[in-house]
Amino acid sequence: MFDIQEELKKLPQKPGVYLMHDKKDTIIYIGKAVSLRNRVRQYFRPSHNEGLKKDQMVRQIERFEYIITDSELEALILECNLIKEHRPKYNTMLRDDKTYPYIRVTLGEDFPRVLFSRQMKKDKSRYFGPYTSAGAVKDTIELIQKIYTLRTCNRLLPKDIGKERPCLNYHIHQCTAPCQGNVSKEDYRRQIGRALEFLNGNYQPVIKELEEKMQAASEDMNFEKAIEYRELLKAVKQIAQKQKITSSDGEDKDLIAMAADEEDAVVQVFFIRDGRLIGRDHFHVNIGSDENTRSQILATFLKQFYAGTPFIPRELVIQEEIEEREVIEEWLSQKRGQRVYLHVPKKGTKEKLVELAAQNAAMVLTQDKEKIKREEGRTIGALREIGKLLELEDLKRVEAYDISNISGFETVGSMVVYEKGKPKRSDYRKFKLRTVTGPDDYGSMHEVLTRRFSHGMREQEELKERNLENDYGSFTRFPDLIMMDGGKGQVNVAQKVLEELGLHIPVCGMVKDDNHRTRGLYYLNQEIPIDRHGEGFKLITRIQDEAHRFAIEYHRSLRSKEQVHSVLDDIPGIGAARRKALMRAFQSLEEIRNAQIETLAEIPSMNERAARAVYEFFHRGDIEEES
Repeated sequence: MFDIQEELKKLPQKPGVYLMHDKKDTIIYIGKAVSLRNRVRQYFRPSHNEGLKKDQMVRQIERFEYIITDSELEALILECNLIKEHRPKYNTMLRDDKTYPYIRVTLGEDFPRVLFSRQMKKDKSRYFGPYTSAGAVKDTIELIQKIYTLRTCNRLLPKDIGKERPCLNYHIHQCTAPCQGNVSKEDYRRQIGRALEFLNGNYQPVIKELEEKMQAASEDMNFEKAIEYRELLKAVKQIAQKQKITSSDGEDKDLIAMAADEEDAVVQVFFIRDGRLIGRDHFHVNIGSDENTRSQILATFLKQFYAGTPFIPRELVIQEEIEEREVIEEWLSQKRGQRVYLHVPKKGTKEKLVELAAQNAAMVLTQDKEKIKREEGRTIGALREIGKLLELEDLKRVEAYDISNISGFETVGSMVVYEKGKPKRSDYRKFKLRTVTGPDDYGSMHEVLTRRFSHGMREQEELKERNLENDYGSFTRFPDLIMMDGGKGQVNVAQKVLEELGLHIPVCGMVKDDNHRTRGLYYLNQEIPIDRHGEGFKLITRIQDEAHRFAIEYHRSLRSKEQVHSVLDDIPGIGAARRKALMRAFQSLEEIRNAQIETLAEIPSMNERAARAVYEFFHRGDIEEES
């Protein structure tokens, strides 16, 4: 057994990474330290009190482990990799794990192409980006290919010149067909050079050229061509309008600022390349148990964001000073292969741009909160309506139950959970009936509820012995209200189970009319009508439908497996081992029926003879018709 106090004495005075595990051995937090001994011991000091979230985490720690590193930089790199791999629930995490598109010009090829890419490889290509809109990148690439008539094919040139006919792009004058030797390497490279100028923000040459071509086509009465040039010109001007000059130094940099409240943070990033704002994006951050200050949140964002992005600019302009600045700079420089600077501006253009980014972040955070407030009307507000109707205060967690069977076959029960008016799918449970045979809904419900609450009470006792909170186990959290799919009969069953177990939980029934639509609630021996237009009614309907859906889905999956099992029993040469192998390899009987002999023969435990037997069993009619 892991003795935390004994293990704390063994901690080394060295840099490294520590991992906190819970009772299920799930990693719930990962951190790094200059001194593992000093840092890890802080969590278990009696005076340790750094907020509710952190205290909750510490109570759940069952054991910890650590990895010693040679330096703080090595610890930071390892921490980033482990957090990305395990995504612990108490670490501050980016909600948006985004990869950005780049424009790639394959300068390592004799006849380069302009391509869409989400990676930056260490090749001879030149990359432009990151851009925040994949659609805009594809439109830009298409525009460049049209203006400069560049190839889009994957042919190996000059090796494949003349081996195949030119593609459609050549015939519609959107490619000069280097695959046919129609353009020299030098002339094609000149076109690529002009495309690179365009991507660098020099739009005037192409704007001037398109205006001249449009004018000439118009004078020649070739209005169709003039319209084509006009549309290209319009597209170029739209791109030029978006690429605003924001910095006179023409360097690459990212500007980063944030806004935060007690629970959430939004980080805004402006991407500046060659002095131009090429894109901006915002990121939602769930604040973890160990990152409470703006400085800590910003430092965590930098580590998570730049661990996954393929390009790091020379300068990161940040809103305020951060913890671990030196080691983060060293890590970023190592990733980039050149020195990276973190800079907090005090005045000038950079300071104004950072302030603009902060305002954008604050606006997004406010909009999110307003959206949440509207959503709460549908959820928490609806729950309050139900609580008021039943005279129940502080209604947060609701559990609803349903039974599904066909003539008593494979009777199953479902338990769905709603917290604060929203489904909590991680707490859903399904029950395959053990003691009830035949179509007995009341008996089935009695078994389901008895199993659910007996299990919960056992877990509560175990947690109590270990001084752990009740919200830690999977069945330990009991509802504030039980909702039964039915009226008086089902409510009485639930109340009987609760009485047998000595529990006191309110129970109501969701009563339906003759058209199988929710009509009201049965509670305390009377039916209570509900306003059909209220949010409370809508929530009750959603809960009832969800409980029914979950039960039906589980029942359907069991029937499907049973059907497959029983049909396979009738095939000569297919015993228990082969039957299990087929059921593991295919999701349904239909999939087995549609499989070819070769596919069936590749399944473990199967051979060609057995595969042929299965195939012929399902295609007997076809074979008879052919003969």
